[in-house]
Amino acid sequence: MFDLSRRLTTEALGTAMLVATVVGSGIMADRLSADVAISLLGNTIPTGAMLVVLITLLGPISGAHFNPAVTMVFALRREIPVRVACFYIAVQFAGGVAGTILAHAMFDLPLWQVSATIRTGPGQWLAEVVATFGLVLTILAGLRFRSDAIPWLVGLYITAAYWFTASTSFANPAVAMARSLTDTFAGIRPGDLPGFILAEIAGASVALLLTGWLLAESKPLTQPLAHMKGAE
Repeated sequence: MFDLSRRLTTEALGTAMLVATVVGSGIMADRLSADVAISLLGNTIPTGAMLVVLITLLGPISGAHFNPAVTMVFALRREIPVRVACFYIAVQFAGGVAGTILAHAMFDLPLWQVSATIRTGPGQWLAEVVATFGLVLTILAGLRFRSDAIPWLVGLYITAAYWFTASTSFANPAVAMARSLTDTFAGIRPGDLPGFILAEIAGASVALLLTGWLLAESKPLTQPLAHMKGAE
């Protein structure tokens, strides 16, 4: 077990690198192609690949949450103390902001920006519920059945969710907030954040409830004959 300072540093670093990848690859893709589909592909592949790397390398230190919704789920499952979860969430948001600033610096853009990209409406909110539900389901089921495959499962799920959800699968309140600070391909208007974050929390909560039932081990059936023999 690593001490709390190392775990918090890991969560901040991992979230920063994740956001730098999301924002930076979006900027690069947008510069290289005027085709939105190709730009989205250029944004998707690096994000999924980076998740595999980050979870593989940093997971043993902090659990590689990099996502307040995931941390919330583990706190509700009592697998992380509430106090530690609060620290995790704080550094995840801070790391996300740092990742956005880093991406801007690499591409010689103004460090502080506010997004003007509109992402709102029932379809977008439902998409975020679905995206976050699927992410948490992937993590919890993966931990139960194939913990060694978690990096690939999460990376592949997010890669797919970029394309099958209307919102392009933010599925992460810290990433969503960080993306509101970039007026580039990956941005989201700050005023649209509350709807996204509430939808992400809802999706994570539904996944937690469902997996609590779905993955629960059945109790072995009692053997009436054995009880009868013991009573004789």
